Amino acid sequence: MPRETRQPDETTPEHLPGGSGGVWKVGRTVRRPTGPWTPAVHELLGWLADEGLGGVPHVGGIDEDGREIVSYIEGRGVPADEIVLDTVLVDAVAWLREYHDLAESYRPDGPRVWRQTGDDPVALEPGQIVCHNDPGVYNWIIQSGRFVAMIDWDLAGPGEPIDDLAFLCWTAIPLSRDIGSVEAARRLDLVADTYAEWGPMTLLDAVERRMTTATERIAAGIERGDPGMLHLATRGEPQRTRARLADFRARRRSVEASLS
Repeated sequence: MPRETRQPDETTPEHLPGGSGGVWKVGRTVRRPTGPWTPAVHELLGWLADEGLGGVPHVGGIDEDGREIVSYIEGRGVPADEIVLDTVLVDAVAWLREYHDLAESYRPDGPRVWRQTGDDPVALEPGQIVCHNDPGVYNWIIQSGRFVAMIDWDLAGPGEPIDDLAFLCWTAIPLSRDIGSVEAARRLDLVADTYAEWGPMTLLDAVERRMTTATERIAAGIERGDPGMLHLATRGEPQRTRARLADFRARRRSVEASLS
């Protein structure tokens, strides 16, 4: 007789790709490694939930293995080689603007430890908000062809809003690879028009600055033994991003010439 195939129940852990390699889905929750930065991130997410911002996971505490528990958001992730539709891009940029506008009111009552600022607590400086710091397209959730959520908040921390938008441009236009100068310029205009704060030329400057900072943060994280950054090292970082940044600099003038 054929052997019966057992289907996993709701509590069977399912490994999720990406992250630091230690992210699991358990039932309707996601379990992720924690660190000194986790209390600050959970404080932020709790505040966002109280403020009614949609598209963010809800915190459920810490499990018996010391992992954080956040809600699982239904939908699909975005593969690294996918170029999202204009409608999805506009949705994500509009959501980011909404988050940034709301985050201007979030001022923790003292210094906090954040993952990318080291082990010492830091306070927000004038002009800074708590940015997501990793709003790459690989952290988007899509349902029925629309952006619905931004996940993976462990890198949240002090920054300027334009830094987040620049990172989004890098992965979602995407400026990280050659899609043709005309198409890159068109989608850059779309981002600038949707966010409605900075022009395309300013965003190009911000992209170069933000991605240079990204390589420095990855290198520093590897140096101090951050598991997530060590995982990125197995994927060729920060050398991979440095090479892509050099290619972007070579293409940039052509994109500028194609801007309307």
